[in-house]
Amino acid sequence: MKHHALLGAETPENSHYQNMRLCFELLSAARMIDLSCAQRLAPYQLSESRFVLLFLLQNEPAGLAPHLLAERAGITRATLTGLLDGLERDGFIQRNHSQTDRRSILITLTDKGSETAASLVSDHTQWIASLMAPLDNQEKQLLSTLLTKIWTTAQKDINNGKNAR
Repeated sequence: MKHHALLGAETPENSHYQNMRLCFELLSAARMIDLSCAQRLAPYQLSESRFVLLFLLQNEPAGLAPHLLAERAGITRATLTGLLDGLERDGFIQRNHSQTDRRSILITLTDKGSETAASLVSDHTQWIASLMAPLDNQEKQLLSTLLTKIWTTAQKDINNGKNAR
């Protein structure tokens, strides 16, 4: 809750500090959402990363190759391997040889994985809707526009190497 703690600190009333405060508010809200998400997934022995993989696999009955799954999840193949090992150990997924190329592996959901994914996606959708419920449609659109602007600026910083000092 480091960002939340910083929000309580006295800061001068200039635009740089106001911008920093807004950034800390955004980070604090994101952290609270992450904590709530983790709490909701814990009873299922899932992390957010493991949940994302179940989500991606739920609409792929034929399965996905590991490299495609890693790409779609936005993670490295090395990270994916560890996540898949845990999901397989806990009975959520299985690794199958491709019918067309025995050297290829496809990742599919087990019955437990399919049932869990369907239930959690429904629950997650309702939970996220409850988070956004206080906002009207105009506020939601404005929030989306503002977050996209912030994301785009941060992405440009990363691409230009501005964040490395």
